[in-house]
Amino acid sequence: MDKYIFDESNGLWYELIGDYYFPCLTVPAEEEQPVGIWGQRHLRYIKEYRKARYASLLLDGRLNSYLADIDQQAQERLDTIIEQMALSQGITEALKAADQMAWVKRMNNIRSGAAEVVNIEIIYT
Repeated sequence: MDKYIFDESNGLWYELIGDYYFPCLTVPAEEEQPVGIWGQRHLRYIKEYRKARYASLLLDGRLNSYLADIDQQAQERLDTIIEQMALSQGITEALKAADQMAWVKRMNNIRSGAAEVVNIEIIYT
């Protein structure tokens, strides 16, 4: 028996493993892109709660680019929200120079609030 056979009716190659022929299926190659913290959070979310979406992206070879895009969107949204909230609350470089601890407290508060907004709007949807 041949190790590999080609079926012209469906265009697939088959490999002999033991007594059975199994189709030689591969996932399309995908360009490696860095995925940050937001993309990793979204990956955990879709793996656990959106399994069909995860499987579809994985089998289409688009998972890494999708996660990199989510990561970029989330980071841009976070930066925008932080900037807008700091401006609306009057947190300036003058405050930073005058009272560093007050500035750090207020910026940490803004950052955690902005992270919650990003989680709700982008990551867990």
